[in-house]
Amino acid sequence: MQIFLDRFAETLAEDEHAVMVLDGAGWHGAKALAVPPNVTLVPLPPYSPQLNPMERLWLYLRERFLSLRVLEGYDAIVDACSIAWNAIADDAERIRSLCLYPYIQKVIGRARRYKAGTA
Repeated sequence: MQIFLDRFAETLAEDEHAVMVLDGAGWHGAKALAVPPNVTLVPLPPYSPQLNPMERLWLYLRERFLSLRVLEGYDAIVDACSIAWNAIADDAERIRSLCLYPYIQKVIGRARRYKAGTA
């Protein structure tokens, strides 16, 4: 998680700040985790998959691309998952419709533009 956060933070422009919504996975909240200053972590309450935008995305992928199929081995599984992921990755409006929960819209609406060196 540390490596991911560090590399992700490096991709942000100097005047950008990212907010990441996290589920309860243990590595998301490790005490030794050093969160970069241009990233804010927002943990979801325990046992609340209905608040996790990714849960709706995974459900969509399973229902539309991955369920009720028999796949012949590892390569077929990787291919099917890649096709599903690429299909959704190319459909920004679908991702928005699935993942833009009202609480996320509120956060976006209240967010101010981050400027490096300001609090």
